[in-house]
Amino acid sequence: MSWVTNILLSVDITEDSALVHEFDRWLRTLAPRQGQPEVKGVGSLRSLQDSPESWGGVKYPEALLWAGVLNKADVAAVVQRFGTTDWRVPHLVQLLIQDQEQGAFRLWMIRDGGVCQYAPLPDFDADE
Repeated sequence: MSWVTNILLSVDITEDSALVHEFDRWLRTLAPRQGQPEVKGVGSLRSLQDSPESWGGVKYPEALLWAGVLNKADVAAVVQRFGTTDWRVPHLVQLLIQDQEQGAFRLWMIRDGGVCQYAPLPDFDADE
């Protein structure tokens, strides 16, 4: 049985690419699974820059964006790792997470040295 989590990660196009690869390596090899913390590895990220035809429109995107589908991810651990990564331009880093059975992505950003959920607002989660 699987439990799917969709993620998108956007970073500064010039400064933080290498750190995305470290975050991806952590997802593949060390990220804990929900309910199975002894099992490591939940999935990986792929750059959408590598296949610009996956974007709509007639121009190539200028945003650096990675996408992934995680299996049985401990979402709190993923958010924590995102927040503790030493991003060079932290105010431009964005993590969008849509856990299985959630209707909307959650937008996480780093502000004042910590990770915060910006959308949807916390009261939205209470309604789900």
